[in-house]
Amino acid sequence: MSDPLAVIARLPGVPEAVEEARRAVDLLYRHRVLRRAGPAVSAESSLRGARASAAIEGVDVPLDALRRDEVHDPVVQGALRASAEMGRLGPTWRKAPRQVLARLHTAAAAGLADPAHLGRPRTDSPDQEAEVPDPLGLGPAPGAKETGARMEALFELLGTPTKAPALVLAAVVHAELAVLRPFGVADGVVARAAERLTLVEYGLDPKSLAAVEVGHLELPYTDGLRAYLTGTGEGVAEWVRQSASAVTLGVREATAICEALQRG
Repeated sequence: MSDPLAVIARLPGVPEAVEEARRAVDLLYRHRVLRRAGPAVSAESSLRGARASAAIEGVDVPLDALRRDEVHDPVVQGALRASAEMGRLGPTWRKAPRQVLARLHTAAAAGLADPAHLGRPRTDSPDQEAEVPDPLGLGPAPGAKETGARMEALFELLGTPTKAPALVLAAVVHAELAVLRPFGVADGVVARAAERLTLVEYGLDPKSLAAVEVGHLELPYTDGLRAYLTGTGEGVAEWVRQSASAVTLGVREATAICEALQRG
């Protein structure tokens, strides 16, 4: 049986980057604060991750303003809702990823998309195909037919055993959703939520501590996706390495949260 993710996992520089991220996560999980405050670290990491995800979409707001519930921008609120949904959707991700993505999109795109389109992949109808937003400047989105076929392949990857590390699967899930833009609105927020959900449910970060979205914000996010879009081994490897770096930076953010809690 073919294992395309295992092939990606062996691309140049990928094993080393993935191993570095895994070691960072392992070290984080030994932090003494997690014995008493693991849920608090996860909650703060999710808040920072949602803020970073909205910032990647172009809406950068202060973290303190989020804590005071002073931000009502629909992009930010969508990122917060998607982050909150993740905790409820984990057990369903492996079994029914289509359902999970619909829920994430309904959360992320409320107030941004036509209510009739929430949770529904775009079709080849003129009103949906004519104006698929391109917030990152990646170029025109694939048509609905190609997108549907690639989404089915992605669902198959999520349900097929692989020898590849969870981080490789998470990177591919993220990139496919970000470049395909299957819903047409708020796809970036959905993509980053799905990546984090994959890291949790496939075992790298089961407590959802690493603020991987913060890592993506610090890195050349769009450049990484453009590299992935080339479809070459070199381009895909560049994106997976960058995703591994995002996890490592997300661990740094979570460690800072732990240290702040330790100081009281």
